[in-house]
Amino acid sequence: MDAGEGKLVNRKELDPDSSPKAAFGARLRSWREERGWTQDELAERMGYSSTHLSSIETGRKAPTLRLARRADVAFGAEETFERAWRVVRNAGLLEGFPQFVDHEAEAAEIRLYEVGVMPGLLQTPEYSMVLAEGARKRGAISSEQAEERVTLVAERQAALVRTPPPLVFAMLDESCIRRPIGEPAVMAAQLDRLLEFAEMPNTVLQVVPFDMGARRPFDLPVTLLTLPDRSLMSYAESAQRGHLERDSTFVQPLLTAYHQLQAEAPSQAASVAMLNQLRKGMS
Repeated sequence: MDAGEGKLVNRKELDPDSSPKAAFGARLRSWREERGWTQDELAERMGYSSTHLSSIETGRKAPTLRLARRADVAFGAEETFERAWRVVRNAGLLEGFPQFVDHEAEAAEIRLYEVGVMPGLLQTPEYSMVLAEGARKRGAISSEQAEERVTLVAERQAALVRTPPPLVFAMLDESCIRRPIGEPAVMAAQLDRLLEFAEMPNTVLQVVPFDMGARRPFDLPVTLLTLPDRSLMSYAESAQRGHLERDSTFVQPLLTAYHQLQAEAPSQAASVAMLNQLRKGMS
């Protein structure tokens, strides 16, 4: 038995069908053993400790994207382990969210309305880290899942700079910019990010002020996607699951309400002025 590989009973108890994490570990161990490598040898090739690889192979820890990519390099595979990692990652996300992210990456137009926190597409790495660490401290997610959340935010933001880029309409409830997340420097950098976003040629940013009151049509966050074929879909979340809706009977009224909110809310110029005023107070 390889050093650091764990007791034999652990090997027998690991069921690849029990979870995506277990399937990833079983595949890593199987590929390693097929090549006659010890855990120490694979660990050296991947730049990890054999103890860490043992925890992955036995399903005690979830793999990270970096580990999956290094496994692909070590084995000369083409994204085999990276694809397996995405299955693991998706298992820790709300139902419906992975499918939404796939559609978001190809959408021609993205319309979002957010309450309380900055939307993932606009978060700085530091802001997203504070949110993920807060969830970890509450015990809602593991350290590995916190790391993957931050990675996923960065991956989603790549959609904003693809060619051709999507049109992105972002409407933020005033609570998004008033609620302090992390140290003042984190919020200052986040506001700078919003101001940069507003200057992009394919974006529109509006802040929905508190005093709009009951005139706002949405109480919860919502995202509307227009796909390249001009079909529409919406995405919204509850505490337990995300819901991706494709039926135009339900999506079209949301789009109408979104346009009404855009008309009622302050313009981008007024919103940028509000952000600049708030940013100056942080200097």
